[in-house]
Amino acid sequence: MATRERLAPDTFRLPVQRIRDGYYSDAYFVSTKRLLEDDDHHPQVLLQVFQKRESLLGGIDEAIAILKLCAGRRAPDGAWIPGWDELEVHALHEGDRIEPRETVMTIAGDYTLVAHLETVYLGTLARRSLIMRNVREVVEAARGKQIFYFPARHDHWLVQTGDGWAAHVAGAIGVSTEAQASWWGGRGIGTVPHGLIAAYGGDTVLAATKFADRYHPDVNVTVLVDWENDSVGTALKVAEALGGRLWGVRLDTGEQLVDRSLWEEMGDFRPTGVNPRLVEKVRAALDAAGFGAVRIVASGGFDAERIRAFEASGVPVDAYGVGSSLIRGQNDFTADVVRVDGRPCAKVGRGERPNPRLERVG
Repeated sequence: MATRERLAPDTFRLPVQRIRDGYYSDAYFVSTKRLLEDDDHHPQVLLQVFQKRESLLGGIDEAIAILKLCAGRRAPDGAWIPGWDELEVHALHEGDRIEPRETVMTIAGDYTLVAHLETVYLGTLARRSLIMRNVREVVEAARGKQIFYFPARHDHWLVQTGDGWAAHVAGAIGVSTEAQASWWGGRGIGTVPHGLIAAYGGDTVLAATKFADRYHPDVNVTVLVDWENDSVGTALKVAEALGGRLWGVRLDTGEQLVDRSLWEEMGDFRPTGVNPRLVEKVRAALDAAGFGAVRIVASGGFDAERIRAFEASGVPVDAYGVGSSLIRGQNDFTADVVRVDGRPCAKVGRGERPNPRLERVG
């Protein structure tokens, strides 16, 4: 069987010195390492890492990089002595489906080499797996339609690189920032935003034309069409102005608004926001005007449940832009010592659970 490649440790640009110093670690792990070293006590342990949900494993290559670059000890003169070569690590791979309580990584060796790293590698696994699980859920809900990963504005900028990689592995077609796309050499994508429309006096057609003049054909020109709360009318005007340069229109009506095209139809369905009837009306208008190739991107409060409902009803959406729902929830990981000096030694209820799927990490 071919060896599956892992991301190289230098991909992550880790703050190695600070991680080695315990700057990002819970103080009790740092204290544990120092106590054991000062006591010259070096238990040989087996650490077992797991989580409690059906999920996708994310962040494992980053966790391994943390171990490779930051495991070790201080010499009496303060010099750092690397410890990776003294460890034996087995792990699953990025994007692997994992079961509740399945062991995803084991670390065997002198506990003093890694005690200070638990906070950092567990947090990495928790964050990246959360993103992967959430993205895969919406990808599967969309039944093969494109998912654009758009939560960057809803979270701290420092999480973008790893989160973008996790979304990519989980199946997102596009991400919105260069940072999110950097680990696989991609590019950020986007649409003609409300800010640009505002900059041109609220004239969506003018803003879209300027955007296409500048960026087509290097990008798929996609235009937000809800500025005037007339998605049908604006979509037609943009399509007529841009012609073949228009890749798609993006519907993003606010959840408290009813698009102008629905004012005469209210009563039999929930008319607010981006709803199935609005999508159908935009699709029908574009098709009737000869713009059948223009795609429709639906955004604004979408999550897996809402996408499933749209797909079950056959709503003619070509792609979904999904934002804050992809960074919500939890996917916590735990590391337990389950063996010490070759003997079983674990907290009650947390015994060793060997996993034949694990692979030795070189």
